Amino acid sequence: MRVLGINALFHDPAAALVVDGEIVAAAEEERFSRRKHGKRPLPFSAWELPELSARWCLEKAGLTAADLDAVAYSYDPRAALPADRMGLDDPWDELRQMYARRVPDFLAEALPGLDPAKVRFVAHHVAHAASAGLAAPLGDCAVLVLDGRGECSSQLAGHYEDGGLEVLHTQLLPESLGLLYEELTEHLGFLRSSDEFKVMALASFGEPRFAEEISRHVHGTGDGGFRASGVPWADLAPRRAPGEPPAPHHADLAASAQRCLEETVLDTARWLHDRTGASALALAGGVALNCVANARLHREGPFDDIWVQPAAGDAGTALGAALHVTAERVRPRPMRTAALGREWSDEHLRRLLEAAALPYEEPEDVAAAVAEELAQDGIVAWFQGRAEYGPRALGHRFLLAHPGRAENLDRLNAVKGREEFRPVAPMVLAERAAGLFRGPLPSPYMLFVHEVAEEWRPRIPAVVHVDGTARVQTVDSATEPLVARMLRAFEQRTGLPVVVNTSLNTAGRPMVDHPREALECFGSAPVDLLALGPYLVRRAKAFT
Repeated sequence: MRVLGINALFHDPAAALVVDGEIVAAAEEERFSRRKHGKRPLPFSAWELPELSARWCLEKAGLTAADLDAVAYSYDPRAALPADRMGLDDPWDELRQMYARRVPDFLAEALPGLDPAKVRFVAHHVAHAASAGLAAPLGDCAVLVLDGRGECSSQLAGHYEDGGLEVLHTQLLPESLGLLYEELTEHLGFLRSSDEFKVMALASFGEPRFAEEISRHVHGTGDGGFRASGVPWADLAPRRAPGEPPAPHHADLAASAQRCLEETVLDTARWLHDRTGASALALAGGVALNCVANARLHREGPFDDIWVQPAAGDAGTALGAALHVTAERVRPRPMRTAALGREWSDEHLRRLLEAAALPYEEPEDVAAAVAEELAQDGIVAWFQGRAEYGPRALGHRFLLAHPGRAENLDRLNAVKGREEFRPVAPMVLAERAAGLFRGPLPSPYMLFVHEVAEEWRPRIPAVVHVDGTARVQTVDSATEPLVARMLRAFEQRTGLPVVVNTSLNTAGRPMVDHPREALECFGSAPVDLLALGPYLVRRAKAFT
């Protein structure tokens, strides 16, 4: 059973391949096209076919489009704009039907050899649900999807049992937690549908003094649904101009909206638990990338175990669509890693360095050499193995620094061109994490925030956010042996079991994916050392 999943609508186009229930490859189109979130520079662009990532997925498995049993498309145009539900004429019906007819042809044009009859439409939120419920190592579980929009809704609450999904509730538009957060993001001067994580970071600097007013418009309804629309943002705090420093009232507005979002998620999760009796919950949808809300749900919610899809945004629907179609014939196996993207051989990396005429070293142990550089307070760019699927750098494409120097937060934000209020994250061995951090552990995908133990805060100040928390990534020695070896070597030199981790990219650009991009980033940013596979390039030697 060979199923290619495709997400091509709204944003974050992506492709994923599942073969006989095993996830073989998955990647966002932005890593190939270098267009952040896959958005073209047009006033309105809501459809981009992930041709490059889809072709790569097939190449990775040694398949052609003709070998596929199905292509699962993570949107069903026939389910959009349900005017008939409301007793209205539906002027868009002809357009929807045309879209449904044309998509298989578009896909066949992009993937020569594909039979258009093999294209399957999977409803957007069903694809989100499958990306969590079928990929999670939980077995039977409740599933909750929260995002901006699907065909006509913004939420799905359901239950997976024996690989099958029972949908228990959907929330129709215009009520949408995701769209609400997008509105706030734009009001606060950031990019809509891109910068919501900045609002989450800013919220930690504020007080929720507008929460009572916002809660009149944003709250759970006790029946699995919610209200989330019509907030008079401008009446609460003036709009922030892009580039203008955030004022205290902007942080207060962010804190207030964040609190109301968390309360609404908790209400929905409690209803879902009452309906299912499940002990475990799987989460997906863009709202599931809100690690502060996830942490509160874990802390105060009714579920014993929570698993969040690492590619919880729309990119993950490519994987979910493929898993959903696969599950009709084969029970999919759980997702074991987010390292599902491209990789290059050591020989390829060496030839690239030689072509660039860069002096390089090949140390006996690249992990130990990196640890030594970090111990000397150098900033390191790390490029190893397969690229990550999703928005987090999880051991393969990241920047590293010493956590014991508070000023390293500012150094890294300067390297990346980021706002000064944004935090960076700690990496720690899974077996050491409980001694430093309080919260859901292990946390391999950086989708929860954790309270930093009081005694550790002055020792690792670079990774402690203003509210005393950190978005932790735990490292398993069995799945990430090179990163684990680096962490141990760093602790031997410094006494600190933590290093700073942030994604390998600069502002407005997708995460580095190809080794050429790693060299470009290294050459343009004040990074001291590049660890490219087994090779090291030192700034002091490369640019003298």
